[in-house]
Amino acid sequence: MFVDEVVIKVIAGKGGDGCTSFRREKYVPMGGPNGGNGGKGASIIFKVDEGLRTLLDLKYQKEIKGHKGENGKGSNMNGKNAEDVIIKVPLGTVVKDLDTNLIIADLTKKNDEVVIAAGGRGGRGNTAFKTHNNTAPNFSENGEPGEEKTLKIELKSLADIGLVGLPSVGKSTLLSKISSAKPKIASYHFTTLTPNLGVVKTKDNRSFVVADLPGLIEGAAKGAGLGDKFLRHIERTRIIAHIVDMSGIEGRDPYEDYLTIRSELKEYSEKLANKKEIIIANKMDMPESIENLKEFKKKVKEEILEISGLTGQGIDEMLTYLADELDLIEEVDLYEDDEIESHILYKFKEEQPFTIEVDDNGVYVIHSEKIEKLFKMTKFSDEGMRRFSNKLRRMGVDEELQKMGIQEGDYVRILDYEFEYTE
Repeated sequence: MFVDEVVIKVIAGKGGDGCTSFRREKYVPMGGPNGGNGGKGASIIFKVDEGLRTLLDLKYQKEIKGHKGENGKGSNMNGKNAEDVIIKVPLGTVVKDLDTNLIIADLTKKNDEVVIAAGGRGGRGNTAFKTHNNTAPNFSENGEPGEEKTLKIELKSLADIGLVGLPSVGKSTLLSKISSAKPKIASYHFTTLTPNLGVVKTKDNRSFVVADLPGLIEGAAKGAGLGDKFLRHIERTRIIAHIVDMSGIEGRDPYEDYLTIRSELKEYSEKLANKKEIIIANKMDMPESIENLKEFKKKVKEEILEISGLTGQGIDEMLTYLADELDLIEEVDLYEDDEIESHILYKFKEEQPFTIEVDDNGVYVIHSEKIEKLFKMTKFSDEGMRRFSNKLRRMGVDEELQKMGIQEGDYVRILDYEFEYTE
């Protein structure tokens, strides 16, 4: 089964909890803290496997979870890091974060791999908090939560040339002639149900990859037929080879066929419609083709290559022409910079790391990814709570609450937890 699009949730592993522990040896009075740190949680990593051609392995997985890091132990024993989860995906896989609508990864090279969701760091044991002023800290951290993301994963074929055209114009026959690919060929529409790739070599030993894409029909960009499912596979191609059945044997007008495909490409994507296009008049071995081509040329001014996929007429010349055109076209990135999630942020002025709003019940609700993460990592012993409160104060939360008019006894909420405010 060919699967080229899935939606899946990934949850990286939580870091292991730090340990609160003290040395207790017979002849070592006041031995001090010896709680170890927790281990790192498992990250979710996508890695290219060139042997894969579909996303079928991911289709039935609604959720992928990483294991939690091991908790720290006494005697300064750190917890073991959890083993990362490696997910193998085909070459040409695009990973989009549905929450931000940004591209996380575009895996287009052999052995490409990327951390899709980072595992949480291990919480620090109480040994890590020992200072001159506090030689016996009685608290430690919980492990950091792993990243959670809802992903849309798409497979977009890697090909230099994309063969497009209405059903039965001869795309599969042509691919079988110019490469060792073995696409299914028959005399009915929609013989091709999945994209087929073939490596083509010219007489002067230049090579490129051609994709035979399932037949488009009118309305494909809106979901008719198979076109909307496979139009994405044309996006990576550098040249669109538009195959037109010049014989009109199916009772269709070649020029109308051409306009239909052009309309669908434009409706799907302006970027797709602006790609370099080469028109290939196929089935020129048929007697009606010569007259039809004359009429076609009156309406279309672009250069047209004449071939017969059945007899091989004009194929060598066509391949040389395509190779020459590819030499003139640089490979370009599929996505613009503003569509890609940046892992390096340059900030000249740090923004306030939280927002506070008052709900209908008069509760002050704090929203902050940083504070929520800190909250989850806090073990709420007396000392842990005091440390958490001090961090909020240093971040300016208390000051902001006072500006908003909070009073003694009012409630403050972080996530699903409410606290009574005291000065």
